[in-house]
Amino acid sequence: MSSGLISVEQGLQTAGVGKFQYRLFVIFGLVWLADAMQVLSIGFSAPSIAKSFGITVPEALQTGTFFFIGMLLGAFAFGRLADRIGRRPVLLVAVVIDACAGVASAFAPDLTWLLVLRFLTGIGVGGTLPVDYTMMAEFLPSKRRGRWLVWLESFWAIGTIFLAVLALIAVSWGEDAWRLIFFVTGVPALIGVALRFYIPESPMFLNRNGKSKEARAVLQRVADVNGAKVQIPELQPEKQERKSVFALFNAELRRRSIALFAAWGLISIAYYGVFVYLPVKLGTEGFAFMRGQVFLVILALVQLPGFALSAYGVERWGRKPTLIGFLLLSAVGCMLYSLGTSPALVVGSTLLMSFALLGTWGALYAFTPEVYPTELRASGMGMSGAVARFGGLFAPAIIAPVMSTHFTLALAMLAAMLVGGAIAIAAVDVESRDRVLD
Repeated sequence: MSSGLISVEQGLQTAGVGKFQYRLFVIFGLVWLADAMQVLSIGFSAPSIAKSFGITVPEALQTGTFFFIGMLLGAFAFGRLADRIGRRPVLLVAVVIDACAGVASAFAPDLTWLLVLRFLTGIGVGGTLPVDYTMMAEFLPSKRRGRWLVWLESFWAIGTIFLAVLALIAVSWGEDAWRLIFFVTGVPALIGVALRFYIPESPMFLNRNGKSKEARAVLQRVADVNGAKVQIPELQPEKQERKSVFALFNAELRRRSIALFAAWGLISIAYYGVFVYLPVKLGTEGFAFMRGQVFLVILALVQLPGFALSAYGVERWGRKPTLIGFLLLSAVGCMLYSLGTSPALVVGSTLLMSFALLGTWGALYAFTPEVYPTELRASGMGMSGAVARFGGLFAPAIIAPVMSTHFTLALAMLAAMLVGGAIAIAAVDVESRDRVLD
């Protein structure tokens, strides 16, 4: 190889994709699995929390509200910190908060302590989102990045299956079921704390911050672990400017940021509408099984081929076409509910929605970190995550009242949000397939 200076992208291509990235994938995936269990445990834990503390189930669901507020703050704050002080330290702090507060939740002596600990857990979970995807993207060459990022999101489906099985087991614990659920959901993140000490700083971040030698050493480590018998040449130094969060809306990035954040918000509201409030409505009409653990496992299994098609699509057709296709398919699946209430139609529509919406999330997580420069990548991901949490917080006020009184109108609202998400993605001014990160 030429002895001239090379870019980090060229260094990643030289180091190759292999054992190092697989290890990274499993470490990040383990915590993403834990995060899925934390989010989905809200509904399953609320009844036993209510019994333990002598409160109503709606009051017990405050644990979910505090958790989402924590996620919102964590996503924004840790995303900014990762762009300012580095991916690795923020990665470690976020997962320590996630794991420790998550496990400690199981030992909360009263409701006040539980709310505080769920809020802190939410901060940790929210903080892992922007940094995990940013780091994974920055350790992959452009030709391989899309499918890997989509498959990382598939750990959400695996976490869903684990949570469903855990909820079935926890039933035998009676009013202490929530303690078992919170303890077990925190364990994978606790394991992730130890594993993450072996993750080096992002070479892209190092090189952009005047540490070309350290960046080269990291790339050499990647090459050595992958078994690539090569020497990484010296890197071309790159200067990174410190930018405020408002730079996400400068003349160059304004259009893509507004479009992407709109898409994240609309998709999030639609997701919670479909998977939280729609089952509640259908449960009152003879489809109570849709809120059970067994059906949750089936939904998660259907998500896996959705992720597989998404992983294929982002590389074969591009990020934007794949996202738009999945969003329109989700909108069609949503409106199928309005055609009747036969069991075959309801179950089929739900499975289609699970397939299409989770394929959407996979492509969205792959697309978002690729459209921002290194100095704003984690901030962009963090802001996206914060907007998504706003969607989760506002979904009850937007969807629940309409769903309970005007079912078809609620379906039309959800479908319109999904179509709006597709329009927003179409408005993003860049396609990131094979795009070299800058």
